[in-house]
Amino acid sequence: MANRHLSRSIVLQSLFEWDFSGDAVKHDIKEILNRNAAEFAPGMSDIEFMRNLFESIIAKKPDLDLIIEKAAPDWPIDKISVVDRNILRVGLYELLFANRDEVPAKVAINEAIELAKSYGGENSGKFVNGVLGSVYKEIGEPGKDATPKKKKIKIPDIPYEKMPIQKLGGAVVFARHEGEIYLALVHDVFGHWTLSKGKIPADVDVKEGTVFKIKEEMGLDITIGEVLGNNEYIAADPELGKIRKQVNYFLAESKFDPIKLGTTGGLDDARWFRLADILELNFYNDMLPIITKAINLLSGEKNS
Repeated sequence: MANRHLSRSIVLQSLFEWDFSGDAVKHDIKEILNRNAAEFAPGMSDIEFMRNLFESIIAKKPDLDLIIEKAAPDWPIDKISVVDRNILRVGLYELLFANRDEVPAKVAINEAIELAKSYGGENSGKFVNGVLGSVYKEIGEPGKDATPKKKKIKIPDIPYEKMPIQKLGGAVVFARHEGEIYLALVHDVFGHWTLSKGKIPADVDVKEGTVFKIKEEMGLDITIGEVLGNNEYIAADPELGKIRKQVNYFLAESKFDPIKLGTTGGLDDARWFRLADILELNFYNDMLPIITKAINLLSGEKNS
């Protein structure tokens, strides 16, 4: 049986050469692949798979790069290393366009992560995992219930008041340790510190669901306190079309235990920070009112 991981490695090597060399080799892509296959896998019988993957990625490059830019807005495509952006192209192509029976979505993501660990930098695996995980999380399981020649379904322009609502719960998690107050934050692959949150099933109480999501994402047991506020944004759901995501944020207390970052896509770190150091961090603008309110409450409690 052909070694598909080796085949993907050869495709990556060929994409790297094609991308790095610029227009000088763009006219001779078959020669690039054939030469690399002969050098790194002589006699290998998987050349058809490699050729199809290589040429398909090049043909879909504009679409793939657009998705990368949307999934990683703080990283313009030309600022991502040549290795990492081509690993993302391989992973995204297999995630979005490959035959789902041959390459399940999680296989596509895991293979790309392994390529990143083997050929990328120290943080490439986390970066690739974050971008692909973000795309996977946003669109659901690509190809599920798909037919070989499915028609593109146009999502209707639903009025705002009729959009389905999806509940999410999040928390500013704090702990007391040696006379100091600390906050637990998560870091995403786009360079921002933010609050842990997650989707709450419709039949689950928001507070109970938030407790579960914080445990799942950071490994912390929390006690929910007062409501800090909420925000809402519109997102695209592959089945429902446009939906309104409503996030409720709470103040929540935990023990000062080690944080164990879960496997949810898009995150690469989680830490405790002293209350005094929080506002020096890079946050999304819509998080600042929530975090500021929590800091004010906790500072007042500390000084009282």
